[in-house]
Amino acid sequence: MTSFFEEETTLFADLILPVPIPSLFTYRVPREMTALIKVGARVIVQFGQKRVITAVVARLHSNPPVKYQAKYILELLDEQPIVTTRQLELFNWVSEYYLCNIGEVLNVALPAGLKITSQSRIQLNPEFQYEELLTEQEKLVVDDIKKHQTLSYEEVERLLQKSNITAIIKSLVGKRAVILYEEVKERYKPKVARKIRLTSTYLTNDSLGKLATSLDKTPKQQEILLKYLSYIPVYNNPDLNQKGLDKSIFTQDDGVSDASLNTLIKKGIFEQFEIFISRFDDIPTGNMGAITLTDSQIQASREIHDHFKDKEVVLLHGITGSGKTEVYIELIKQVLESGSQVLFLLPEIALTTQIVVRLRKVFGDVMGIYHSKFSDNERVEVWKGILDGKFQFVVGVRSAIFLPFDNLGLIIVDEEHETSYKQHDPAPRYNARDVAVIMSYMHKGKTLLGSATPSLESYYHAKSGRYGLVEMTQRFGNAALPTFELIDTKKEKKQKKMKNEFSSVLVDHLQLNLKNKEQTILFQNRRGYSPYLQCEECNWISECANCDVSLTYHMKVSELRCHYCGHKEEVPRTCPNCGSSKVKTMGYGTEKIEDEINLMFPEARVQRMDLDTTRAKNAYQQIIQEFEDGGIDILVGTQMVSKGLDFDNVSMVGIFDADRIIHFPEFRASERAFQMLTQVSGRAGRRADKPGKVLIQTANPSQKLLERIVTNDYHGMYESEIIEREKFSYPPFTRLIKVTVKHIDEAVSNRAAKILAEKLTANLGASRVLGPQPPLVERVRNQFLFDILIKLEREKINFKAAKSFIQEKVIDTLTDKTLKSIQVVIDVDCL
Repeated sequence: MTSFFEEETTLFADLILPVPIPSLFTYRVPREMTALIKVGARVIVQFGQKRVITAVVARLHSNPPVKYQAKYILELLDEQPIVTTRQLELFNWVSEYYLCNIGEVLNVALPAGLKITSQSRIQLNPEFQYEELLTEQEKLVVDDIKKHQTLSYEEVERLLQKSNITAIIKSLVGKRAVILYEEVKERYKPKVARKIRLTSTYLTNDSLGKLATSLDKTPKQQEILLKYLSYIPVYNNPDLNQKGLDKSIFTQDDGVSDASLNTLIKKGIFEQFEIFISRFDDIPTGNMGAITLTDSQIQASREIHDHFKDKEVVLLHGITGSGKTEVYIELIKQVLESGSQVLFLLPEIALTTQIVVRLRKVFGDVMGIYHSKFSDNERVEVWKGILDGKFQFVVGVRSAIFLPFDNLGLIIVDEEHETSYKQHDPAPRYNARDVAVIMSYMHKGKTLLGSATPSLESYYHAKSGRYGLVEMTQRFGNAALPTFELIDTKKEKKQKKMKNEFSSVLVDHLQLNLKNKEQTILFQNRRGYSPYLQCEECNWISECANCDVSLTYHMKVSELRCHYCGHKEEVPRTCPNCGSSKVKTMGYGTEKIEDEINLMFPEARVQRMDLDTTRAKNAYQQIIQEFEDGGIDILVGTQMVSKGLDFDNVSMVGIFDADRIIHFPEFRASERAFQMLTQVSGRAGRRADKPGKVLIQTANPSQKLLERIVTNDYHGMYESEIIEREKFSYPPFTRLIKVTVKHIDEAVSNRAAKILAEKLTANLGASRVLGPQPPLVERVRNQFLFDILIKLEREKINFKAAKSFIQEKVIDTLTDKTLKSIQVVIDVDCL
């Protein structure tokens, strides 16, 4: 009877493991955890022979697994769930929609600081008695273990001054001298301030006087007491003592001895305590002052509210500089006052720099910030701050969509057209804008999509009535849209007026802007000094060893670099092919433009903003702050400079190589070019008293798309593109799924892609399955790629059933023994 009763009450947990496996794993819950464990809590489990990982409880039940013996959960990390039931629901949706494993979703969603790490350590085997068998180095290790009880691998390396200690450890284990074990550690560490305060005995003036007198013979201790009283005058207000004083004030002072302070603590005169402090205290707060909306902003806000009565999603189409941010702020205030939470999504970290300071001044400490440049600990603080109710409002990039909200009233997706919202690698290959719509629906909240140049899909949904549509056509403060000038580079070259990549018109305007002490932004959507090196004698081109792309020359660090796999090489002094010294740079990137401006205008203060100059955590903020403060005359950048930055003194924008953006071989090229060039143009002339000028260098000024950019004719671009999309069955009329087959052998990759394409075509039809064909870059990281593009009509086909069929055929192909070690990547709603 007892064994039957125990079997009946045994508890099992289905766990999400942050690994790419297709199902949940069932573990046995130890009896002492049964009353404590909850769905959404983190646990530590053994996975495989040696791996120890963090998992999340998805379900609790009493059914043992049929196919394997359930292992025990090793440790419970949380008393309360750290992942909410709504998050688990969202993880499932993302997994199913984007055809990936739920473990891959968890791995992206959960900040690294909430995952434990396991570190191998070495301890002495208590039964070991044969020290005479040990070598000199082994004795050193054993003696050090006796001294410290345990050692890590790194500590053994330092002890022996060796980088490879595997053989020594293996020998010690073989002689049964040591035991290896895994020490499990939490990554997250709260930020702690160590403080001191007077003990309650000395809070009266009388006791303080006696204490000061008693320390006459120990002047250093007396100095510490007097210094404390100078900061915390407890004789005037004893309550001030409660908060104490940072211990660092004393320990950083050269004249103060640590020993003296510690003696005062031991005597019971001072007491030491710790407090947890926020890592976001260095972000400016303050009062921004009341925001007064213009008539057009009031009208837009009113229309958004009206649409939200019967629509879940509203698209706010406001031209650059129309003041969308003020409308956002007003809506956020209203939602927060109603007791609900708000998520404000931005496409890139560069955008958070300016807007975060602005929003923090309005919303103060109720606002959290979440993006990848923050440390693991900072991201965990935001996660826990939402769970604890500290942060009701969060500004973040795409990964913020996975935060543990429980009462989300509004999600704002700013610059909703941006491709940065789409994750490409690793899985899940999700689009945060689309996930935001689903997440908001789960919370019974609303979604506001904002852009000066909306994506065709969003604008189509708005025009067809699925979304609400609000349009703002007037710039804030009556500032005029910038004037445009198209510069014919072909004509300039014929007249020999070009100075390298600079037209004479652009040079003249740069000179004038510098003279007028006005700022300029120069846009070139290619980083590095030059796209490739070429030999004038034999036409050799610098190419990556792992990918079918040229290596980009970076002059500042004097190296050739692959922007696909990260491969680096030294710059050759002579041609590796023929030995000629006539190796020259071809084309130009942001680094070369910066270099040439410095030569042409040595008095100008020039800064570059691209991936290479903004790798450090605060690099964006420093560059933007310096530009805002007037410390930079000319800012050269990639598309980072095109997104939502607001500078009063920018009167000119120069655009290089517009033709390459317009004629990129991709069906969205015209849409993307319009968006990018309109957005970067919108940085100019954002003040009514400072008109803006945009200079676009092109070899073909008569292009229709350029005419639409110059006249800010979004509707004309939309109407033209939507006809093309419908004619050739592209989104928004279809959904696209790209299936990419990869293998180190080109023939194997090609054959596998053809087999898979045939399987898909047999059911979906030849009109829906295109390819396989190699992509623009055929080889990346030594693997040959073949793409299959699947078009599924929105109205005629069951999307869920079609995806299940695609996934089934991919699994069939992967399990084919003749196609060993191929990789298949599925990208739903590919961009």
